[in-house]
Amino acid sequence: MEQRTVLVVLFDDVQSLDVTGPVEVFTGAARCLDGADGGYVVRTASLDGAPVRTSSGLTLVPDGALPTAPDAPAPDTLLVPGGMGTRSPDPELTGWLRVHGPRARRLVSVCTGAVRLAEAGLLEGRRATTHWAYCAKLAEDHPGVDVDPDPIYVRDGDVATSAGVTAGIDLALALVEEDLGRAVALTVARHLVVFLRRPGNQAQFSAQLSAQTARREPLRDVQQWITEHPAGDLSVDALAARARLSPRHFARAFQAETGLTPGKYVERVRVEHARRLLEDTSDGVEEVSRACGYGTPEAMRRAFVKALGAAPAEYRRRFRPGTAPTGTTTTSPTRPHP
Repeated sequence: MEQRTVLVVLFDDVQSLDVTGPVEVFTGAARCLDGADGGYVVRTASLDGAPVRTSSGLTLVPDGALPTAPDAPAPDTLLVPGGMGTRSPDPELTGWLRVHGPRARRLVSVCTGAVRLAEAGLLEGRRATTHWAYCAKLAEDHPGVDVDPDPIYVRDGDVATSAGVTAGIDLALALVEEDLGRAVALTVARHLVVFLRRPGNQAQFSAQLSAQTARREPLRDVQQWITEHPAGDLSVDALAARARLSPRHFARAFQAETGLTPGKYVERVRVEHARRLLEDTSDGVEEVSRACGYGTPEAMRRAFVKALGAAPAEYRRRFRPGTAPTGTTTTSPTRPHP
């Protein structure tokens, strides 16, 4: 089998880690094979071959210009990173992706690179994800894309999209495992000191609730009350009384102004509060469940599994520094930035 070419698209204001994370994974896999057939040859390219300045100020020098000749070899994997540079459409790059994207065996985006693919019509009718802070906008701007805000990455046929920044590493490892097997992917993951399969989903990395802030003062006050009293009576009747509205009127108004039902909002607040207590304190699971209004550890466990894909004890073991048993490693959740 010939070497697999991975072509990474560069542009100004790209997120540097969106580029370097997957590049390190694919080149690490190539080193594992030591030049054997079936490995990767990684190339980077900008539209004109000129260096690009990343959003953090680093300058990346591409291997060359994006190929434009009709008979130019198509890459096995075409990877489009994200970053601040995706906030403004680039007609020339969009046109290149529209023509050359379908020629690649596999299309991949990292973070808001999904926006570039969507602008080129390459996500139409497909399921996709992006950074949690931009999922709603991607869905609004491209209604033909089935945007799923929760997964670390999404595979839909020959198109793969990932969540924010470091999720590009998760997706690249999954692609290496698919291409070359688990042993190679695990070796690369160990070298980079990351999980081969990260527990949970990107919901756990949102430090701020994604619900909108209500416009009307009584509803804003209720939102604040919920945040400050997660163990209190947060039933619709109790919250409606605090807002001095009927339960039915309150429920309709709350959803209209925040985008969530009262019950969903309370659920998010409680999971968020419990997550912080598990990360930042040594309180037992039973004590945390009471402090967050769950009543029983089992109720909290069900909420965690549903929202984060991990039970509370497992979440603490993975994400609270210093709690892992000997021989394991721990990581702290990355605090996202829009």
